[in-house]
Amino acid sequence: MSFSNFVAPWWFLLLIAVALLTAGYVVAQRMRRKRVLRFTNLELLEKVAPKRERWSRHVPAAFLLAALALLTVALAGPTSEQRVPRNRATVMMVVDVSLSMKATDVKPSRLEAAQVAAKSFAEGLTPGINLGLISFAGSATVLVAPTTDRAAVTQSIDGLKLAQSTATGDALAAAIASIDSFGKVVGGAEGPPPARIVLMTDGKETVGTRKAFDVAEDAKKAGVPISTISFGTEDGVVDIEGRQQSVPVDDDAMKEIAKISGGEFFKAASAEELRRVYDTLGEQIGYEKKQADASKPWLLLGTMTAMFAAAAALLLGQRLP
Repeated sequence: MSFSNFVAPWWFLLLIAVALLTAGYVVAQRMRRKRVLRFTNLELLEKVAPKRERWSRHVPAAFLLAALALLTVALAGPTSEQRVPRNRATVMMVVDVSLSMKATDVKPSRLEAAQVAAKSFAEGLTPGINLGLISFAGSATVLVAPTTDRAAVTQSIDGLKLAQSTATGDALAAAIASIDSFGKVVGGAEGPPPARIVLMTDGKETVGTRKAFDVAEDAKKAGVPISTISFGTEDGVVDIEGRQQSVPVDDDAMKEIAKISGGEFFKAASAEELRRVYDTLGEQIGYEKKQADASKPWLLLGTMTAMFAAAAALLLGQRLP
């Protein structure tokens, strides 16, 4: 632990006083011994003096000096890296509702499994996170603007409906626009809150006025990483107008979007894997590591040690040190 881990390291100067007290105690004990030896009949003292371990009378002083040292550390304000809930952040959840999401390679279907996992993710986020929801197929629809109202998000997730085509780029552009608008409203003196986009899709981009890779570049410039979740398997098949059509997931595109924007790529081939991915994202998004106050253990230990010093003094010497 370095001095950079303390809020007020100058309090360590008090340890000089503790060291001086220790030295003073040692000197006082030696002077006391000399005085006793100078004026005492040793033969008589040996016969009448009670026999006890000499070290025991130093126990109260040792506890007291240790307590002073521990309380000095507490005064210096030690800190440690701790995981604390975020009190401000914006997350836009972007969910693919194209027809390929009705494939049943993930039971009961890709969409139904996604709805369950997405609701769990929304409900598990820390209260300080502003969460929004966008669904997209041939076009993007902002269902819920960023809000701390989890009920609004989960209700909208339940109401997701399938449609044709996949406009991934337009959906990401809508997410960036929502984040930007929300940031201007709540930013204040601290500026807009940190933001992230969580994109869950199973297929290739097929339509749209914006290309997903171009929008990923915009996201990088805006400082908004995109976490992509490729959901489904290579064996997905759907029935479209009476014809069986293969709908394999497009991992490569999702990896590239995440890479360009500075986000992370996740692959989920089952409902359980998708739940784990969302759990991981919830931990990453909902919490952050900060240097937090860690003085309480030192204060508690110092106080208890001082109490031990008083108890030892009363038991061994019938007086307080």
